Amino acid sequence: MGVIIMQALQGPALFLAQFAGDETPFNTFENIVEWAGNLGFKGVQIPTWDQRLFDLDRAASDLEYCKYIQDTLAKQGMVVTELSTHLQGQLVAVHPAYDDMFDGFAPDHVKGNPEARQQWAVDQLFKSAQASKNLGLTNHATFSGALLWPYLYPWPQRPAGLVEAGFEELANRWIPILDEFDRCGVNVCYEIHPGEDLHDGVTFDLFLAATNHHPRANILFDPSHFVLQQLDYLQFIDIYHERIKMFHVKDAEFNATGRQGVYGGYQSWIDRAGRFRSLGDGQVDFKGIFSKLTQYDFGGWAVIEWECCMKHPEAGAEEGVKFVNDHLIRITERAFDDFASSGIDNETNRRILGLK
Repeated sequence: MGVIIMQALQGPALFLAQFAGDETPFNTFENIVEWAGNLGFKGVQIPTWDQRLFDLDRAASDLEYCKYIQDTLAKQGMVVTELSTHLQGQLVAVHPAYDDMFDGFAPDHVKGNPEARQQWAVDQLFKSAQASKNLGLTNHATFSGALLWPYLYPWPQRPAGLVEAGFEELANRWIPILDEFDRCGVNVCYEIHPGEDLHDGVTFDLFLAATNHHPRANILFDPSHFVLQQLDYLQFIDIYHERIKMFHVKDAEFNATGRQGVYGGYQSWIDRAGRFRSLGDGQVDFKGIFSKLTQYDFGGWAVIEWECCMKHPEAGAEEGVKFVNDHLIRITERAFDDFASSGIDNETNRRILGLK
C-alpha cells in the first residue's frame, strides 16, 4: 500500500517530582538534569511547585530564564517535555473534609484560608500556562481536584442532583483556566487518578460535558491507577485516544485476597491489594499500551513516574531507561506486504470490479 506516515512515541523521559531532594545531585536543576542525562533520559517533566528545581514566577515572565532551562537541558542532549501543577491543580477544588491535609500543598500565607488557597492555586495555573508557552510546550500535567470524592460510595444514598451540581461547580472553576491555556496554545492534561473527581472514563465524560467539551480538556494517561481500580486500560485508550495527550509510564499490581480488594482496608501501600511497583515488577501490559498508543498515532513522551513501595528510586530510574527503550516501537516506513504489491493501475482495478 506504499509509504506509512505515523508518529513515534518519544522517550524515555523522567518526572522529577519523586527525585527532588536536599542532597546532591537532586537539590538543583543543573545537578538533577546531569544525573538524569547520564542515565540516558532524553527529557524531563518538571514539577512547578518545587523551587529547588524551578522558579514558576520567572518562567512565566522571563524568557531569559526559560532559555536557561532549555540550555541546561540541551547540554545533556535533553529537553523539557511538560510542566506539572499536580499539587496546585488539586487545590482548585478541595472538599472541606480535606482542608487540613491539603493545606500542606499550599504556601504558609494561604493556609487555613480555603478561598485564598484556591485563588493562589488558580494563579499558579495561569502562570503555568504562560510558562509553558514561553518554553514552547504544548501539553501540561495537573490534577482536577475534587468536591465529590467523599461521596464516591453511594451510602448514605446521594441526594438527587448532587453529582451534577458537583461537576457544574468543578467546571466553573476550571473553564477560566482552560481558556487561559487555550490562549497560550497548551492542552491541560488531567491525570485520571483516585482522589480526584476525574478518576475514570465516566467522570471525565461528566466533566467534559460540563465544560461544553472544551478542546483543551485532555488526559494524562497513567495505567497504574486503572490497575488499582480494575479498569480496562487498553479499552480506555480505544475510547479516549483523541483526548490522550500525555503518558505516565508507571507500573502497579492488584492481588485481591479474602480479606481486602480495591478499597485496601486502610492499609499502608506495602500491605494493600493494589500497590504501585517499579517498572517491570507489576502487572501492567506495557507492550499492549505502547502498541495501542502507536496505533493511534500518539507522538508524545513516555514519561516515567517512578513510585514503588519496595525498590529504591535510583534503581527504578536506571532500570526504567532500559525498560522504556525496550518498549518504544520503531515505526515501519511501508506496509509489511508491499513485496506482494501487484502494481495494478486504476483502469485495471475497474476491469477487475467489472466496471467499464
